[in-house]
Order: sequence, then structure tokens, then C-alpha cells
Amino acid sequence: MSCMKINQEPDAIKKRYPSVSDEYREEIKECKKKLEVFITEKQCAPLMLRLAWHSAGTYDVTTKTGGPFGTMKDPTEQGYELNKGLDIAVRLLEPIKQQFPTITYADFYQLAGVVAVKVTGGPKIPFHPGRPDKPIPPPDGRLIDAVKDEYNLRKKFGRMGLSDKEIVVLSGAHTLGRCHRERSGFEGAWTNNPLVFDNSYFKELVSGEKPDLIQLPTDKLLVTDPEFQPFVEKYSNDQDAFFKDYAEAHLRLSELGFADVDAEAA
Repeated sequence: MSCMKINQEPDAIKKRYPSVSDEYREEIKECKKKLEVFITEKQCAPLMLRLAWHSAGTYDVTTKTGGPFGTMKDPTEQGYELNKGLDIAVRLLEPIKQQFPTITYADFYQLAGVVAVKVTGGPKIPFHPGRPDKPIPPPDGRLIDAVKDEYNLRKKFGRMGLSDKEIVVLSGAHTLGRCHRERSGFEGAWTNNPLVFDNSYFKELVSGEKPDLIQLPTDKLLVTDPEFQPFVEKYSNDQDAFFKDYAEAHLRLSELGFADVDAEAA
């Protein structure tokens, strides 16, 4: 793939997106339509968003390894402790992927995450195609553990090159879905409407714990940490601000290590 335009992304991240064919872009559009119908009908948006996140969240900004490059299709990565249940997501999506063999798994899984946010009422997130598939999964241990990493959020997110603001706003995606004991050791949803993408997660954090909802140690830290807490307050009071900042942070997460001008030069 040849390189074309250079764009300035949030936090001054320069991107040089690869040139993809018109046919590939059309395939992406058709695939997106099918994903929208499928994810809506199956009510599996939380699972698909988790797949996209866990695919991207292995990136290491220092070594330029890991990231959203399709390795989650490998049973080895699916078998990592914090990826329990993602084999279900991969299996559910595979029939759609087979209809679009030219689309990389890297693009496909991130497209599913973008669609998951959209069909549940969240913000529109830009999508730039052209991620290559990489053959070898990253090492285990890079994802956020809700218990072990209570006080290591900055270290884990910092390894990806993400800021305090991005830590908090991306945590807001917990407005979708629920914990399953067999996967995480926890049980319950963060909000009363786990299939609606809104700012309820932050409202629940501010209002305090409730017996019928869950707050993980990493969630509670967002309220007690003096650097995180102002963002929690902001997003609990302003859904538009949350949506704007979330869309920017999700875009950045979904493109970690992809088309980075500095990464290419390194």
C-alpha cells in the first residue's frame, strides 16, 4: 500500500494513512452495514466493543509492538486470562468476515467496535481502513486487570501513550455491558441500561455504590484520584463533552501503532 495524506490527530499525533483501493472502501461500507444489523439483532455490542478494545489495548509505545492488528483471531491470544469470552466474539463474527475476505482482521475487529458504539446510541467515531494483519500475538499481561492494576492504571495506559483524560473517558465505555463471574470473577452491570451508550457510568460513579450495580476497584479509583476525579464530574454533567472526548480517544485507541509517522520513521 502506498502512502497518501498526513493528518493531525488529537494530542498532536501525526498520521499518514495508507492508500486503499476504492473497492476496499466499498467492502468496508458493506461490511459495516452487515455489522450494524448483526450487532443490533444479537444485542452483542458490549462484547464487540470489548473485542476491539482488547485487540488494541496491547500496544506498547516504546517497543512499537502489540496493538490493533488482528492477532485476536489467534486462539493463543483468545486464551489469555483477561480475554475470557472473546472466543465467542470471534466465532460470532467469523461468518460475516468470510463474506469480506479482502478486509483484514485488523480492520474488521476495529470496525466492529466502532459499530458497537454507534448502534447503542454513542458518538460517531471516524474509521480509517488499512491496518495490516500481524501474525504473532503480543505477550500476555498487557491488558488492564480490574483488581491487580487498581493503582497501575497510569502505568498500563501510559504504556500505550494515553493520558489521564483518555483513561477516564475511555473508562466511560463501561456504560455498556456487564461483568460475568466466569470470565472476570465479578458479576453485574455498571448501569441500569447496559445496552445504551450514554454518560450513565459517570453518573453512577458520582452517586456512589448501589447494591444492584457493580463498581470495580479501577472504577472507584477514578473518583478518589484527584487527577481523575474532575473528568468524572465533567462527564457526569455533560454528555456532549463525554461523547466528543470519547470519540477522539476511541479513535486514538483503535489506531495505536497504525499509520504513525513517528513509528514509521523509527
